Amino acid sequence: MEEMILQGISQGLTTMCFTEHNDFDYPVTELDPAGKFELNTDAYLYDLIRLREKYADRIRILFGVELGLQPSVIRRNAIYAKSYDFDFIIGSSHLVRERDPYYPEYYEGRSDEEAYREYFESILENIQKFSNFDVYGHLDYVVRYGRTRDENYTYAQYSDIFDEILKLLIDKEKGIELNTGGLKKGMRDVHPCTDIIKRYKELGGEIITVGSDSHDTAHIAEGFDRAMEVLKACGFSYYTIFEKRVPEFKRI
Repeated sequence: MEEMILQGISQGLTTMCFTEHNDFDYPVTELDPAGKFELNTDAYLYDLIRLREKYADRIRILFGVELGLQPSVIRRNAIYAKSYDFDFIIGSSHLVRERDPYYPEYYEGRSDEEAYREYFESILENIQKFSNFDVYGHLDYVVRYGRTRDENYTYAQYSDIFDEILKLLIDKEKGIELNTGGLKKGMRDVHPCTDIIKRYKELGGEIITVGSDSHDTAHIAEGFDRAMEVLKACGFSYYTIFEKRVPEFKRI
């Protein structure tokens, strides 16, 4: 964590929010032992507070979590989200009926389009059943790992389901995350794709955060110049930071 903070400072960041993953009931395999994606939140918070104080005069450090949403763990997620004073909670989908689109098995026996639609439908179900999050993360994460990735993928193909998702998020006063992590995987566009971000704004969406999905120091703030271009192209003049679960709007 300290290396990440120092890298952020060196790149001129004035605020950094850590959003460690927590996914309850992640399927157990040889590669993924039981509890692999269940966060030791007390240890995480201890280190974060220590480093927040150490670097307080150089950068603002915020306490976040990326909460894996599934219908089967609604109660556990609800209890967990209320158990800590998070600054920021990203709701995200890494599992669809106990399968992770990260692995090729998710796509076997069907087209990418069928696999993508199932993933998007699961997001809608998650939002319908759970609300204790601030933004939904990487809405089209699934296209990062499909056979053709985003080569043939467009918002228009799934506009029916995406419009339902976006309208429900807006009704619940939730935002979306502009995630640049797919760019380092060779994708052409950010998550979600630019047309989805534009549609969110057209429908009245106001809350949008920016994250680089950096799992190491090399990718901190990677693609943020591109992110700002996308936000402007979609009609945004600001992005959002959360502290104590309250949105703060920052001009681009």
